[in-house]
Amino acid sequence: MRFRRLSSILLCTLLVTLAATAEDKPPVAIHAVDAVTNAAIPDATVTLGSNVLPPQTTGDYSIPATAQQVMLRAPGYKAVTFSAAQITSLKGKLALTPFEVRSLYITEYGINSAALRDPILRIIRAGGANSLTINIKTDYGLLDYPSQIPLAQQIGARKMTTIHSLTDLVNAGHAQGIYMIARIVTFKDTPLATAHPEYAIHLANGELFYDHSHLAWVDPWRKEVRAYDIAVAVEAAKAGFDEVQFDYVRFPDSTSKLIVSGPTDEAGRVKAITSFLADAHKALIPYNVFQSADIFGYDSWNNNDTGIGQHLEDIVPAVDYVCPMLYPSGFRYGIPGHPKPMDTLDDIYSIIRESLDKSVERTHANPKKFRPWLQAFRDYAFQHRIYGPEEIAIQVKASKDAKSSGWSLWNARNVYSGIGLAGGPAAVAKPKATKPAGGKADAAKPADSKSASPKPADNQPEAKKPSEPKPAPPAAKPS
Repeated sequence: MRFRRLSSILLCTLLVTLAATAEDKPPVAIHAVDAVTNAAIPDATVTLGSNVLPPQTTGDYSIPATAQQVMLRAPGYKAVTFSAAQITSLKGKLALTPFEVRSLYITEYGINSAALRDPILRIIRAGGANSLTINIKTDYGLLDYPSQIPLAQQIGARKMTTIHSLTDLVNAGHAQGIYMIARIVTFKDTPLATAHPEYAIHLANGELFYDHSHLAWVDPWRKEVRAYDIAVAVEAAKAGFDEVQFDYVRFPDSTSKLIVSGPTDEAGRVKAITSFLADAHKALIPYNVFQSADIFGYDSWNNNDTGIGQHLEDIVPAVDYVCPMLYPSGFRYGIPGHPKPMDTLDDIYSIIRESLDKSVERTHANPKKFRPWLQAFRDYAFQHRIYGPEEIAIQVKASKDAKSSGWSLWNARNVYSGIGLAGGPAAVAKPKATKPAGGKADAAKPADSKSASPKPADNQPEAKKPSEPKPAPPAAKPS
């Protein structure tokens, strides 16, 4: 009995000594560097458990000796988690591999259709792209996978399944070296708005607001709405997606007076959107997943929030990547020096290049924080120009020349063959670039694009706003 008691005392003493010894150990210095150039990474996100360390432009950080792992990511690099043993063996020098996303959008139907999916995978295998952007919460507010979120079942958002397991999907993609992006349509959500009208955006007469596609929207101020979309993002992160991308993360573009539960002036709109992104960022901290937000192309030029809560200077620090929708067809009013954005390849180049340059100029952000959506569908607004190898190549070149972190191509029908991707973009001579000055209003939503028509900037004359067309029909039926 005495021996047992003595053993217990000795064990407790040893544990206390070990704990004290660990606490007495000095912090461990780590240094975030580029794996190729060995240069410091000035804007890395360094995460310990549920805590993000303050950014250090020198790339130097100090972590407790007891830290079991460090999660590290930065725009333009692959995210990595380092164990304590790896940190020790690397002597604190933690290298990230440069990586530029080249993504192709695929719908909830396309991912389940061999006829649409296989040609895209062939492009990726040939080196024409390296990423998929996949709907997991659709434009119609449906979750296309077996979500465990109770609210999704309650509101009828689980009416179809085209992805039978998010984890299996991600693992299959990673096995082929594919960077996997989960697209979440955020505040355009008919199932939630109709099942819970108290969460919806209303008109002044009390009726639900419906856009021109007859889709309802939910209130960005409502905590229940935010929690639901963040829960979807967390399910994507747990499944292993490399990035969670919020689309329609804005107020609807409407000339009608809209009623929500919070302020609707510009400051209120901006706060609603950026605070949602901040809440999502906090919830995603444990998963070392990149977070991105899709924004209007003219947000790069408009000094206000474009009437929808997207103010560039406020969006940029809230996410890892900003994805402006720089479809030339969407720039109906042109940009300075290029009033007709579809006339020549020079005009197409300048829409992309100067919009990205303007974004960096305004925000002083790392150019790699920007990854544009590029047009891979037939022009709908000007000359009905078919976007083939030349048009794709010149957009890609503009993105590269602006030093952005890759690009994404949008085609609602998921058809990317015949546009020069499989063997890499065709060579195109660099066009003359002009320096942008000033900005104009945004344009209408393309028939097969996800861009919409924001309001003109304050210093520009009002133009007649075209109707927002209905979404393109599904590319294929779910099986």
